Amino acid sequence: MPKLLINRREFAVGGAALLTALNSLPALASGKIKVAGIYTQPIQQKWDARLHLALDAAAKNGEIDYVFSEKVSNTDYVRVLREYCDSGVKLIVGEAFGISKEARKVADDYPEIAFLMGDPFKPHGNNFSVFDNYIHEPCYLMGIIAGNMTKAKKIGMVGGYAIGEVNRLFHAFMNGALSVKPDIKFKVTFIGSWYDPPKAKEAAFAQIESGCDILYAERAGVVDACREKGILAFGNVNDMNKEENGKDVVVTSALWHMESAINHAIQLTKNGNFKAEEYHSWTMMAKGGASLAPYYEFDKKINSKVKGQVAALAKNIKKGKFTVEIIDSEPKSTF
Repeated sequence: MPKLLINRREFAVGGAALLTALNSLPALASGKIKVAGIYTQPIQQKWDARLHLALDAAAKNGEIDYVFSEKVSNTDYVRVLREYCDSGVKLIVGEAFGISKEARKVADDYPEIAFLMGDPFKPHGNNFSVFDNYIHEPCYLMGIIAGNMTKAKKIGMVGGYAIGEVNRLFHAFMNGALSVKPDIKFKVTFIGSWYDPPKAKEAAFAQIESGCDILYAERAGVVDACREKGILAFGNVNDMNKEENGKDVVVTSALWHMESAINHAIQLTKNGNFKAEEYHSWTMMAKGGASLAPYYEFDKKINSKVKGQVAALAKNIKKGKFTVEIIDSEPKSTF
């Protein structure tokens, strides 16, 4: 079972240990390894929850011993990183947004430890791999459905921050909708927070008042606004129909799965083959890192031809026959 690291542990590191793994990580036994997760938010928060659930599943499958810390601020993150490095972990999974340079310095100081970090920049050295949220493909598919369902031809989107991770999802959703109805207009709002449901709800109300009849709920709080106003929503990262009171409101969600990426990193670490690389493809549909949630009660409300189109396109995406463009620039409102 996952355990919280509570006390600081200090180990005397011999000179011989410092000479190991200068060019590659050492081979490990095929048994369990100790893995740490370090999260800036509570593990219930949807982004960190994807990492925690994947690591917890690996622990329950007997692959790893899993320890974690949550609600770690950026100002305290490096200290916690170093404490885990000194505690005997072989792999650390976390997020380096805002502390990219500092996290890379820690990786340099511990070449025998594997790091898999959420980060917007390139891999570093021999042991610092990076990932980000690349669920733009199911977002495009959601856009096709939304484009077919909107009557007002006005769609709203409420996000946290205008960063690449969010921007690419919005652009994909918009392009999916535009592929159906080129004259659809969009209202885009960023609330400047990763978790502020009242503020997200207020932004959603404003978009609904402007004439939007469908919203993309990138942040918590949007679904509640849609429920109160009787309009539809599309979810983000987790299954918002089932997990965020979205019944009869959330048509489907673009899901992010980290199990494939985490399991890949674990096996490489066990085999001594972990290296610095980008894990972006591991968060996309072809490798099981992204998918479209079930339609649930909306299954019969979506035109059968549209469902067929989406299903066929999903297969082509997985086969590499259709590419959803990645656009990281800030999306703008069009009305």
